[in-house]
Amino acid sequence: MAKTAIIQTRVDPATKESAQIILKKLNISMSEAISMYLSQIALHNGIPFELKIPNEVTAKTLRDTENGKNLHKADSVDALFQELDS
Repeated sequence: MAKTAIIQTRVDPATKESAQIILKKLNISMSEAISMYLSQIALHNGIPFELKIPNEVTAKTLRDTENGKNLHKADSVDALFQELDS
């Protein structure tokens, strides 16, 4: 049995470039990252993260958060919990 297998895939160039920048900061090659991903699929017997489409309320909340809308600021963790409890 061969010690390595070759995988070819088509990826959007911008996605590849973004991933390469991040991987370079982590000192991980694209090949190593893909190998780690495939190992995690085998280990978890599936995709190693949840794949789902959020409901509309969650999707709106995520969009609002990304756009800095409807955010609340608390002075401390204790103050936050006091506000949540009231």
